[in-house]
Amino acid sequence: MMGYGAGLGYGFGGWLAMVGCGLLVVGLIVLAVWAIGRLGGSGAGQAAQPMPPATPAVAPRPDALEVLRMRLARGEVSVEDYAAAKQALEAGQ
Repeated sequence: MMGYGAGLGYGFGGWLAMVGCGLLVVGLIVLAVWAIGRLGGSGAGQAAQPMPPATPAVAPRPDALEVLRMRLARGEVSVEDYAAAKQALEAGQ
C-alpha cells in the first residue's frame, strides 16, 4: 500500500515541520534563559565585571632628616657635616 512519503511516515514536509518546531522550541528556551539572566537571575547569565587595574604599592618617601641619617650611616657625610645639615634642616622647619 502506497502511503504518504513512500514509507517514511511523515514525508518530506513532515520532517521539515518537525525540524522547524524543534528549532523554535530550542530558540524559545535560549531566549528565556537569556531574559532571566538579564533580569538579574542567580548570576549564571550575568557578565563578570572587570577588575580595576592594580596600583603598585609605593613605599613612603623618606623625609630629608631620614635621608641625612642614612647618608651618615653609610659614611657619605662626616659627623660635622651631619650636625650642620641637621641644624639647617631643623631651622627650616
